[in-house]
Amino acid sequence: MSLMNVNGKNYRAIWMEGTTVCMIEQNKLPFEFSIHYCKTIDDTCDAISTMITRGAGSIGAAGGYAMLQAILNSDDENLFQNLSNAKQKIDSTRPTAVNLSYATTRVLKAAETSKEFAIAEAHAVADECAEHGRLIGVYGNELIKDGFTIETHCNAGWLALVDYGSALSPIYAAHNSGKNIHVLVDETRPRSQGARLTAWELNQSGVPHTIIPDNAGAHYMSKGKVDIMIVGADRIAANGDTANKIGTLEKAIAAQYYGIPFYIAAPMSTIDLDTPNGKGIPIEERAEEEVTYSYGKDNKGNFHTILTASPGSKASNPAFDITPAELITGIITEKGIVKANIESIKKLFL
Repeated sequence: MSLMNVNGKNYRAIWMEGTTVCMIEQNKLPFEFSIHYCKTIDDTCDAISTMITRGAGSIGAAGGYAMLQAILNSDDENLFQNLSNAKQKIDSTRPTAVNLSYATTRVLKAAETSKEFAIAEAHAVADECAEHGRLIGVYGNELIKDGFTIETHCNAGWLALVDYGSALSPIYAAHNSGKNIHVLVDETRPRSQGARLTAWELNQSGVPHTIIPDNAGAHYMSKGKVDIMIVGADRIAANGDTANKIGTLEKAIAAQYYGIPFYIAAPMSTIDLDTPNGKGIPIEERAEEEVTYSYGKDNKGNFHTILTASPGSKASNPAFDITPAELITGIITEKGIVKANIESIKKLFL
């Protein structure tokens, strides 16, 4: 059974029904809970690029399911070539998240054995992601003491990892084990995934939390009001350098200054051994309108997109930044907690 219950029903963030990929429409949260249906591979690719589904694990699951859609719409004779073409298209939708290429590569390699094996592999990507999220919660819970305040950035909950989550999974495990905890939720501009998605998730689970401005993290750390910081990741280089939502680097610098443990929580599928360090991780640049406009609901229940910046001014919108390994206390994975260095990371894969 899935961790998350919404209106009396258990959900994963993404799943498959027949040839249709179903996903929770994250762009409408927290104001409206709805399911988005992708009937074709083009629909699924569009949903990934427009962030209808988002978060490294869920993106990977979506990539696997998109490959499955390509399999089901391909004749056996041209299967491998059609899948190779599909992989290129899918991988280009969100270039920073390595889970996407991880999933498409797995399905493509499985297709070398048989069509049936490739279909099974597409489903396995999502199932394994959910189980890895659960295990991250088990190991990460050991770091959280009763009475702790945990700060987190962006959304790395069940919405982002099919089920359970990465950074939020230890928080859910701690809460469900009876620990008295509180979560400081960075709003995470410009798309406000913390204020909108993480806060919504924590509300659903009854976890005490407070939304704080992105630029308030260091203030709370300086006052001794943060015991530990746990964030997710979109790609971890072989040496431990980590790409995560823009603003993560600032939090890591502040945490080191104030002596606060700073952990990355991520499944091993987020680790890219082929990228030696953070310099090799591509940083996705998104539309400037995400910075200059905001979307929300007024007190009459009407939805609006409004300009919130100086008309005519340009904006830059890097979606991620790179946190150097030396600022990271440890990485919480489905195999346990390791140091953020190449020796410890490589041992995970032995």
